[in-house]
Amino acid sequence: MIITRKAIPRRAVLRGLGAAVALPLLDGMAPALTALGRGAARPVRRFGVVYVPNGVVIDQWTPSATGAGFTFPPILKPLEPFRDRLLVLTGLTQNVNGLTARSGAVHGRCATKYLTGAIPRPFGQEGNDFLADVSLDQVLAQQIGQDTALGSLELSLESGDKGAGTCDGGYSCTYSHTITWRGPRTPLPMEHNPRVVFERMFGDGGSTAPAVRRARLAQNRSLLDSVSEKAADLARGLGPADASKLTEYLDAVRDIERRIQRVEAQAARELPAFDQPAGVPASFADHARLMFDLQVLAYQSDLTRVITFMVGREFSSRTYPEIGAPGGHHPLSHEDSAVSREQLIRINTHHAEQFAYYLGRLAATPDGDGSLLDHVVLYYGAGMSEGDHQPWNLPLVVAGGGAGRLKGGRHVRYDVGAGSGRSVAGGTPLANLHLTVAEKLGMRLDALHDSTGRLGL
Repeated sequence: MIITRKAIPRRAVLRGLGAAVALPLLDGMAPALTALGRGAARPVRRFGVVYVPNGVVIDQWTPSATGAGFTFPPILKPLEPFRDRLLVLTGLTQNVNGLTARSGAVHGRCATKYLTGAIPRPFGQEGNDFLADVSLDQVLAQQIGQDTALGSLELSLESGDKGAGTCDGGYSCTYSHTITWRGPRTPLPMEHNPRVVFERMFGDGGSTAPAVRRARLAQNRSLLDSVSEKAADLARGLGPADASKLTEYLDAVRDIERRIQRVEAQAARELPAFDQPAGVPASFADHARLMFDLQVLAYQSDLTRVITFMVGREFSSRTYPEIGAPGGHHPLSHEDSAVSREQLIRINTHHAEQFAYYLGRLAATPDGDGSLLDHVVLYYGAGMSEGDHQPWNLPLVVAGGGAGRLKGGRHVRYDVGAGSGRSVAGGTPLANLHLTVAEKLGMRLDALHDSTGRLGL
């Protein structure tokens, strides 16, 4: 049998002036015999975390029934269209030894321990005197991210510019502003500016300095203009399905760049809201969806397979007047009134709505024999339960198909531990989930952080 189809290298890119646009997964990138039915290409496995700050109103998050027949509670209602790709997990804890709930700096401890399993160093508030552990995302990046241009992406919706100061309980703000650690003494900053993220992904003259970005904006030229001729040449050699995929992908890249340019142009005329620098949308929802669209592109082009994303830093006092929640997020979490509770529920639901947008985009993006949602494992949740700093009974959703390794459509409840009030300890460690997910993504570990075993997911 003569095979005439020419395979495209998986790492092929379109190169232009200061740009390298990675291509999405095309049928032509699979081995030719695969297309003829002789074997199947192994799906790419991906991992992501979408972290929300300050806990949630837990009784409005938690389904009343376990198993497959549960009803979505108010906060999670926006996620109902994706029931078959969701696991709602309740009862997991970060307070196995009782230290996480100790008074002072609970926000920093909960954020840091979420993926590292470590309690932050209780001194060295200034400078670089940090101590935690390698976070789950970086453990996975060493395995599933070793063949990608970017080992991982660390993103946020709030600036971490004040990370060098002190925040919660006198601890360094770094502990509240990131959940990602490359090593015990190496916290990774979370980038909140879509322009910087875009240029890190696709390049722009080798510089992300503000002056360079302004000059590029003045030129009013799309990134894709510099590679358009090469893209047209490539498209002529593709089959109809691949040509359609390429067109949709490049249209998405161009749309995102135009949205970023509009934000930057508006920022030059208007005062930015919420102390955000130029280039960041004033609207929370616009900012969130732009960052989610960038994450879809990063997965689609296989620029990275590991992404962590903080919806807000711990201790965040962001306001949401556009949804009827004008109170600061963190202060609201400590006010014991029906008005503050209602605002918190609105904030928690608004966050879930943005995550639902992300799931929809992933589900609509083809990837191999399925979609990006089929081939990813995503965490969505917080490092504490209620806003009064309970680091047990964590709110957590695991989304995605895990390349066929995860079965969704269930609510699973775990033992929360023994005790009452702020003294609850024991229970099922969150690290047990980390160990389980690492295995489903192709890593075999005897233990991870303070894990005590694997979960039967």
